[in-house]
Amino acid sequence: MTQEIVLPKSLSATARAILKQSWPTLISAWAGIAFGVLDTIMTGHASANDLATMALSVSIYITVFVGLMGVMHALIPILAQYYGAGQLDRIGHAWGQGIWVALGLSVAGGLVMMFPDIWLSFSGEISPDVRQSMNHYLWALTVALPAALIFRTIYSLANAVSRPKLVMMINLLGIALKVIFNWVLIFGNWGLPALGAAGAGVSTCIVNWISLGVGLWMVSRTPFYQQFNLRFDRPDWAEIRSILKLGIPMGGSYFVEVCAFTFMSLLIAQEGTAVIGGHQIMSNLAALAYMMPMSIGITTAALAAQALGAKAFVHAHRTCMVGLGISLAGAIFTALLLYFERATIVNIYTDKPEVATVALGLLTILPWFHVIDSMQCINSYMLRAHKIAIIPMLLQTFALLVIGLLGGWWVGFGPGKDWMEPVLRTWLGGAPAGATSMWLTAALGLAISAALLQGFYRFIVKRDDGLTL
Repeated sequence: MTQEIVLPKSLSATARAILKQSWPTLISAWAGIAFGVLDTIMTGHASANDLATMALSVSIYITVFVGLMGVMHALIPILAQYYGAGQLDRIGHAWGQGIWVALGLSVAGGLVMMFPDIWLSFSGEISPDVRQSMNHYLWALTVALPAALIFRTIYSLANAVSRPKLVMMINLLGIALKVIFNWVLIFGNWGLPALGAAGAGVSTCIVNWISLGVGLWMVSRTPFYQQFNLRFDRPDWAEIRSILKLGIPMGGSYFVEVCAFTFMSLLIAQEGTAVIGGHQIMSNLAALAYMMPMSIGITTAALAAQALGAKAFVHAHRTCMVGLGISLAGAIFTALLLYFERATIVNIYTDKPEVATVALGLLTILPWFHVIDSMQCINSYMLRAHKIAIIPMLLQTFALLVIGLLGGWWVGFGPGKDWMEPVLRTWLGGAPAGATSMWLTAALGLAISAALLQGFYRFIVKRDDGLTL
């Protein structure tokens, strides 16, 4: 079955299409973050051991899940190109093969999470109570992992065919259910035992499976999705290989980014608790701000891939350029807000003067960092629309691990420490040397990555699409 899609005819229409699809994707992204925030806040009121369990367990889970989620997101450009080409039946087949990929990844990810002692060998002495609680929490999330990854096939499908509100509504329902189940299971309400941090894990497991059930019911019942003949066939290894060929380097990019900031936190920890607190504020704000360019990037990649599937190469390039412009404008607006309201923002996060001083010093870097990060993000997604992910992964690895992490250690804590001191004294008085150096080198690495990604994108457009830029 084939069907011709209608593409926007002008720059303004393209911009409206991107904005229309981006805001539900953004809300979905924030909803995903809300799960971790709810768990941290609510277990913080249970006990100190539960909070410690949450801090350690979430770092393991996020490292595993984000990488696997990146693999699943390969379905977005694949399904979008089929949609643009009008190959509707192939969408249903590829979606079903994505479920096989999700199940395979669930086994691999579950095996990693079921043995937390390997991870804890890097963390020194951990009390037996925390270790036991971590085992319970991660076992619950292991059971939740297949639902979370299969749900990503629905997420990818909805974004690929420009229907992101479906996922947004399910995620908002999930937040409401998460609050209720956390309240019941963490604190032992309604006659149930108080499970603490383990209750938060069980709550996530229940909500993930409910969300998957609702998602599957909606795509099976909604007339729009019935045209794709969604089905779970026997494994088609050729289709699975095509998903993994794009998905593994995409997942690698996600994994590298998470690992880079995890190890950055470990290095910065040697500067003391106040610096750890200030760095955590900086990291949290950077993650929240990043959701906007990521949402614009996902939407831009989906719409550009639709155009590529329709062989409308000029329109695909126009979509990418409009997405780039929207991302830059949004990043500049966010950067100005972060800069001029940084004192107010820090006061929301902390009332400890020593932490606030560090955070204020670091937040003078964040506006620049955010603009640069936005540009490397959108350029990565522009290439993914063309089913190119290995080069972005390699460039991000170089930017974040070699320049950002290794270079940051060199000038922040290593032999090159003296190089940065004049800059810090002149421009960033009060900011900790190590943390500041690492954020600056991360920004430098991402700037180089963004420039190289844009250059490679232009090369691909000229070579594959025959456009003259």
